Amino acid sequence: MAISSEETKSNGESGTDSGLPHYDNPPVVETFLSVAFNELDKWNIPHFGLYWREIRSDYPKFEILPPLPTAIERYGAVSPSDEGVLELLSQPPVRCWFIHQSSTRLIQVQNDRFVFNWRKIKPEDIYPRFDEAIRGQFAAEWSRFIAFLKSESVTPPTVTQCEIAYINHVPLEDGWKTYQSLVEGFSTGSLSGGEFLPSPENINLHATYLLPEKKGRLHIHLQPATRNIDGKRIVQLTLTVRGSPLPTASDAELLEWFDLGREWIVRGFTDFTSATMHEVWQRRR
Repeated sequence: MAISSEETKSNGESGTDSGLPHYDNPPVVETFLSVAFNELDKWNIPHFGLYWREIRSDYPKFEILPPLPTAIERYGAVSPSDEGVLELLSQPPVRCWFIHQSSTRLIQVQNDRFVFNWRKIKPEDIYPRFDEAIRGQFAAEWSRFIAFLKSESVTPPTVTQCEIAYINHVPLEDGWKTYQSLVEGFSTGSLSGGEFLPSPENINLHATYLLPEKKGRLHIHLQPATRNIDGKRIVQLTLTVRGSPLPTASDAELLEWFDLGREWIVRGFTDFTSATMHEVWQRRR
């Protein structure tokens, strides 16, 4: 499973970014692409170190954390849930972060998951754009991971679920007015205060949208939070698409699924947020 250089190229206006809304100053602080798979046969603790040896020149730091649970998207009679379904892992029950020398890039590996992150560490860090950098970087690192598994005679992964997410931070400078400005639908009705109820002190909202042909589900989660870097109160708006490409999907089809997920996130973000905030984020189209 190797992704060719042609598949990782950014196509600009005529490719992965064709016709999508564009913001010069988006509020995104983190994005990740995740591939979940059946537990790797023959994977064990030493493989973390062997893999780090392969990528250490680019990712010189590491951290050990508990494994991530897998949130499985279900359809039909089963109601959707944002709660993770905890799958018992055989061994090893750990996740390793491999941190890029720039600190803004991060690879997470456990024996049933591969995750590539971009994250904003300093205020001056600029989101590098999905089509210009993140897509290609993920493809390159996924290919390098697959090549490592092959070199260690570890059976290639059988993909069970993919996930792409964008996390946005909006400073809660004016309290409820920030919520009203952020989301168009909150400008009227009881959520803004009625004849008896005042404006809410806080709100925690979770909405889901089904993708065509059950290719996945978009989750939009709006909640108050505190920003780690300065302790300021913010509104955190997280958009996540999860779905299950075929276990036999080629790498090109895997990238096509991420392109679809990213399109739903960008268009969903634009539909969900207000024109007032689009001006703040300098929407170009």
